[in-house]
Amino acid sequence: MLRKHLSLPENSPAILAQSLSWALHPIVLPLYLVAALFSMTSFALFPSGMRLYLCGSVLLFGTALPAFLIGLLYRTGRLKDLRIDERRQRILPLVIGTLCYLLCALLIARVGQALFLRKIVLAAGCCEAMCCLVTLRWKISLHLTGMGAAVALFAVMNIIGIRVMFRPLLIAILASGLLASARLYLGRHEPRQLLAGFCGGGAIMLLVLLFC
Repeated sequence: MLRKHLSLPENSPAILAQSLSWALHPIVLPLYLVAALFSMTSFALFPSGMRLYLCGSVLLFGTALPAFLIGLLYRTGRLKDLRIDERRQRILPLVIGTLCYLLCALLIARVGQALFLRKIVLAAGCCEAMCCLVTLRWKISLHLTGMGAAVALFAVMNIIGIRVMFRPLLIAILASGLLASARLYLGRHEPRQLLAGFCGGGAIMLLVLLFC
């Protein structure tokens, strides 16, 4: 009755789950990361030219270039679907993502004041590499790997005293739960694949931030 009264489509839960999957896609996460870091932390105090260089590097190699290359693979028939749900088809996009993040880390290394950002980008590349290796034998959740890394990042920033990142931490935790529910609803993953991705991404981010 409620669905009829509100004129909701029969597949509205699936549409909502799919929209959430795209909104929190790993290739989109750098947008949110840049927005948070360069508006809420000391990165906002960097000279405008330096901010432009750093933001441009992250968005180019973390979002724009991988999206372009994946789209090219799809147009040439190397990928059957842009969602890349098939395990074997994920390997090449993950290799592309790994190389893009490593190149980005090299560019950011030229800015000595951006050591923390370089670690974040390096951790993202390591997450992509980890997913690539796992994908050779087993399907792991790329979405939850990215969210696990984001939660670990914001948690570390709060622990070291950047209290302004407490709200992003809560948002990341809530988004992770919603995203996991969406992926389960759509039948894209099993619970253990989601858990492995979240824990793996979080562990890699933590290790890189602490020891690299």
